[in-house]
Amino acid sequence: MMPQNYIKAGSHNDLEGRDRLLYRALEILPGFLSWGTLSAVIFFSWALPSAVAIFIIVFDVYWLIKTFYLSLHLRANWKRLKHNLEIDWLERLQNLKWDHVWQLVILPMYKEDYEVVAESLDALSSARWPKERMIVVLASEKRAKTTSLTCVEKIEKNYSGKFGKFLVTWHPAGLEGEIPGKGSNTNWAARVVKEKIIDAERIPYEDILVSSFDIDTQVYQQYFLCLTYNFLTSEKPHRVSYQPVPLFNNNVWSSPALSRVVATSGTFWQMMQQERPERLSTFSSHSMSFKMLNDVGFWQKNIVSEDSRIFWNAVLRYDGDYEVRPLAYPVSMDANVGPNLWETVKQVYKQQRRWAWGVENVPYLLFGFIKNKQIKLSKKIRLALTQLEGFWGLATNPILIFLLGWLPLLIGGDEFNAMLLSYNLPRITRVLMTLAMLGLITSAIISTSLLPPRPKKIGKSRALAMILQWLLIPVTIIVFGAIPGLESQARLALGYPLGFWVTPKHRK
Repeated sequence: MMPQNYIKAGSHNDLEGRDRLLYRALEILPGFLSWGTLSAVIFFSWALPSAVAIFIIVFDVYWLIKTFYLSLHLRANWKRLKHNLEIDWLERLQNLKWDHVWQLVILPMYKEDYEVVAESLDALSSARWPKERMIVVLASEKRAKTTSLTCVEKIEKNYSGKFGKFLVTWHPAGLEGEIPGKGSNTNWAARVVKEKIIDAERIPYEDILVSSFDIDTQVYQQYFLCLTYNFLTSEKPHRVSYQPVPLFNNNVWSSPALSRVVATSGTFWQMMQQERPERLSTFSSHSMSFKMLNDVGFWQKNIVSEDSRIFWNAVLRYDGDYEVRPLAYPVSMDANVGPNLWETVKQVYKQQRRWAWGVENVPYLLFGFIKNKQIKLSKKIRLALTQLEGFWGLATNPILIFLLGWLPLLIGGDEFNAMLLSYNLPRITRVLMTLAMLGLITSAIISTSLLPPRPKKIGKSRALAMILQWLLIPVTIIVFGAIPGLESQARLALGYPLGFWVTPKHRK
């Protein structure tokens, strides 16, 4: 088992000597692969158009097969999720000893409206769990105290009596070795609650499940019961993170179509990954053992993607003996909505760019794999290739499919355009992409089934829009998928890191 301070690097700047150079090379690798792929396709569309045309056709066939394969996983997880929502998880727990388990919920807050915070706490207070064994921490930022103090005081007055323990923390600004963001805030909150409640009352670390939620996360009624059942039935419960399905349903009926499509696409990707747990890492709101958090030194304070980094911290800490257990049970959050359409476009892009900045974990885990000799080589290769392929695919596949497939016709020259292959290329790709787009029917059906009831003030025409919105997919996966992915990888390669951008959340 590696020591807990094995590596807490946020970038190459945190290292020295050869380690610094190695880490820097690994930071360049994802961008080199993605930008190199697109550059090669453009160059060879001019130099070897026939070869590129064949590559495009083969790639489109591969994408068609992959789309069908992933749609099967999506449908399987959809059925599993619906089944899990119908289970009486309290009845399942009656056969287990569970009266020692505590729930610790950390809600990092910045400048959100009272209504946003209150709705999340309402969901917690109505959840089916003994409230005397629930600790709720409202993790506030001191740098936003002027703006948020009134809201925090109102929340504390209205909700502190609804849980066994309720604590407000104020994360100081400008601490050494930190960047402002969720990671540094939750790290501070966890250490405060450890000192003031957990250690003070001698609650065993092994008995505490920690849920790191976004401030807008609203739990379904049986979330903690389902979580506890999975915790108690895991072979190694403290070597597992527990991942729910993120639905973005809090404001889905009032959000614009592009915001809904991008948010639901993220949900679908997580559902597909839940059926492939060997490829799954933690994302956004999730849960884990307090013992593990204490072992790794809590969340890393100098990175943006703390939600997935905590998983990789644990993988290295326990020499690869750590995994994610999919719950196939939902939590609900906000779709990204701005005050107008243009602001929504900008906010959605910034949020997707922040999520794509999860690529900062690639050099971290590759560097850790090189240094840690205890992890099996086969596991290192599988995890490394999974992460590299994922970020490469995010940044390149939509552009290869929808934009560069036509490039040999445009710059391949007269000789290529006189060939039969040039005549058939657009026709073949059009048929293949049409077949792939038929998968959107499945997306429309599943997304509609996951919607909350339509509010009375929302017209029936919006229900039709919920189906037609999937025609936006070719645009959204390029503008809000590939482009922020390429930007993030370019920033990492060039040494221009992305800071933590807090997604504005509000209620009309």
